[in-house]
Amino acid sequence: MNNLFLYHLFFFGVYYTYAAFNRSDSKAYFERPQLIDDWFSFYGTSTTFIDFLSWPFINFLSFNYEMAMLLFSWLGYLGFVYAYMFFRENIPIKINVFKNFDFLVLTLFLPNMHFWTASLGKGAPIFLGLMMFAYAIKKPKSRLFTLILGSILIYFIRPHVFLFVAAGTVLGYMTGREKISFGKKLMIYAGMIGGLLLVQDQILGMAGLEDSENLVSDFEDFSEDRAGGLSNSGSGVAIANYPLPLKLFTFWFRPLFFDAPGLLGLIVSVENLIYLLLFFKILKKDFISFLKSSPVTVKMSLTLFLLSSFALTFVMSNLGIIMRQKSMVMYFLFFVIYYYLAQKKYDKIVKIKRLRMKRNRELVIE
Repeated sequence: MNNLFLYHLFFFGVYYTYAAFNRSDSKAYFERPQLIDDWFSFYGTSTTFIDFLSWPFINFLSFNYEMAMLLFSWLGYLGFVYAYMFFRENIPIKINVFKNFDFLVLTLFLPNMHFWTASLGKGAPIFLGLMMFAYAIKKPKSRLFTLILGSILIYFIRPHVFLFVAAGTVLGYMTGREKISFGKKLMIYAGMIGGLLLVQDQILGMAGLEDSENLVSDFEDFSEDRAGGLSNSGSGVAIANYPLPLKLFTFWFRPLFFDAPGLLGLIVSVENLIYLLLFFKILKKDFISFLKSSPVTVKMSLTLFLLSSFALTFVMSNLGIIMRQKSMVMYFLFFVIYYYLAQKKYDKIVKIKRLRMKRNRELVIE
């Protein structure tokens, strides 16, 4: 984790250098809080909440741009700390991939994940919120503060992602293999469903659907407008015209080398190739049976990943934005893949032990 901290700090330097020569939202996030003296005028969801978070540091503590960037980069690193605890607590078995690369080390050091979580903006705190929630949901009673804080960060930064988190959690607790007490299930159901009811207007308001009479039709119109607007940039793709499987492939694994937008796109293409190779590892016949008997955390992670992917593919038509958006949910896919590979290894170990015990008993009889 010390090496990971230095690695993340390096990407803070990379992003800072990138922002010095390119257009970056981090500059606007630093400038806006200085324009208004009233802190609570920034209280709200989405972009406004990032201004709300940074306002006291910029105005009370006189943080300059570099200090504000470093602060949010540190929040991004904390996200990786919680990601490590989430993975390691649930999967104690070490798995090697790609010629003895440790799976967990490989996923923790993926560069695109660090690039978008090392700057002033939404990337670092939303990643931290998601990983805090994932870590805390296994033991909600003893980790209640972490669970609530993670939920607050997710909701206020991206309300629609909070919807996916709630749906994934409820489904996971309904279908997980663990024997969970009725009280614990009731607490989770009441918390997630009650929270959704309280914030439904804000979630729908993100897409201007709070007064909609036909959510499906109006969401389709919103998706087309959003996708059309994003596709006008230099790295835009006509994803709105793709069939659903190709939309998902684009969101998960593009850009690849043939459509990489610039040097950053080429670097991300290498990472996307790793995603694709890891994804191939669950394209097995026994993966469905694994899912049926998988625990809460696996079903929650897969549901969150699929729901987020499904929704975002309808509004993303820009490879640059896709690279940024998917960084917040890819770790949930990695968790599912890692757990699947670990389960197979564990089953193999158990099978070998049983065969040895059987052989020893036969030798004793002889």
